[in-house]
Amino acid sequence: MNTFRDLLIWQKSMTLVTEIYQLTNSFPKEEIYSLTSQIRRSSISIPSNIAEGYGRDRNNDYLRFLNISISSLFEMQTQLEISFNLKYINEVQFNKINEESREIERMLSAFIRKIKQRS
Repeated sequence: MNTFRDLLIWQKSMTLVTEIYQLTNSFPKEEIYSLTSQIRRSSISIPSNIAEGYGRDRNNDYLRFLNISISSLFEMQTQLEISFNLKYINEVQFNKINEESREIERMLSAFIRKIKQRS
C-alpha cells in the first residue's frame, strides 16, 4: 500500500461524500446553513481523517484520527435519520445510503481493531 488512496475504506467513504452531496442538493433551501451543511461536513470528515491519520508516524495518532472518522460517520448516520424523519429523503434513498454507511462503519471498526493489535 503506497498511499491512503489505496485504502478501500477511503475510496468507499469518498464515494459516500459524493452521494451525500447529490442527495442534499434536493434539501429545502432553508436547510442550507443547518442540516445540509452539517451532514456534508460530517461526511467530508470521514475520508479526510482517514487520510490525515495515514500520514502520522505512530499507531496511536492514526487511531485517534480513525476514531474521529468513525465518530463523524455516526454523526452523519444520525443526520440521515433526521433527514428521513423530516421527509427530505425517501425510504429507498435512506436505505441505500444507510447500508453504504453501515458497510463503512464495519470496515472502520475492523481497521481500528487491526491497528490496535499492532500497537
